[in-house]
Amino acid sequence: MTTPDQTGQPAAEERLLRERLQRAGYLADEDLATTVWLASALQRPLLLEGDAGVGKTALATALTQSQNAVLVRLQCFEGLDLAQAAYEWNYGRQLMAIRMSEADKDAAGRVRESDVFSREYLLERPLLRAISQTGPCVLLIDEIDRADEAFEAFLLEVLAEYQITVPEIGTIRATHIPQVILTSNGTRELSDALRRRCLYHYLDYPTLAREIAIVKAALPQVDTRLVEDAVQFVQRLRREDLAKIPGIAETLDWVSALFQMRHNSLPEDMSAVLGTLGCLLKTREDRFLMGPDRLRQLTEGRRTVGVAENTNEQAKAAA
Repeated sequence: MTTPDQTGQPAAEERLLRERLQRAGYLADEDLATTVWLASALQRPLLLEGDAGVGKTALATALTQSQNAVLVRLQCFEGLDLAQAAYEWNYGRQLMAIRMSEADKDAAGRVRESDVFSREYLLERPLLRAISQTGPCVLLIDEIDRADEAFEAFLLEVLAEYQITVPEIGTIRATHIPQVILTSNGTRELSDALRRRCLYHYLDYPTLAREIAIVKAALPQVDTRLVEDAVQFVQRLRREDLAKIPGIAETLDWVSALFQMRHNSLPEDMSAVLGTLGCLLKTREDRFLMGPDRLRQLTEGRRTVGVAENTNEQAKAAA
């Protein structure tokens, strides 16, 4: 039978995790914090899926800081292979050892083939480096959807057993289980085998209130009115038919740019806004979609919402 103290312990640990992430500059909602805590408690990899710019990679960085851990990052790309991701032999050092052995007249000092195929001649790449850590480690496998399906198949052993098999040596197992975070932008469908080995969380764009809190935490020197105006504008901009929707990082860049230009609220002059759109819009098509008239409509829409909210609050107060 579970006691009340035992029931409350996971919730307390989850709250502690959220507090640590917040101190590291990452505001996680309750669902995300629960999934991250479960991934750690169950020693399972966590697959984070979502559009670019929603904070997937930032979570791994904040988690590393909150745990005083080592961050090992594997950036995936098309054509990624075993030598780049896990290990490769230091052929130059092996060849040098063999030549020095051949020059040694003392037979006892000569190296055998098995000697040069030992752990000391291995060059550690991110996967092997992560499972070789003796202390806390966060392994970030970033943009796994950019790698080939063949690489996914190799990755299964690492994700399921936290080990790597080197044919010449044998199996190298982790002495300290790393916390593994995989991110995907959804550019291709991942295999069922990979998904089964991971806990899953879809990270969406933040709500208005949460994004305002994120920007305030990251840029405390910026005027609150500017933060609120800018975030509301970006939230409306994301509903436009854009090729590349601005993420949280773009919001932070834009607010910083406006702050550097000495604005304490969203400029009334649309030409001033147009000059800063390079922080938000990253394609030629999106840039030409946002002319002065459309920008003014988005800005006025934001102000209309603000007026409506004030009117509702006044009505509630009067009631």
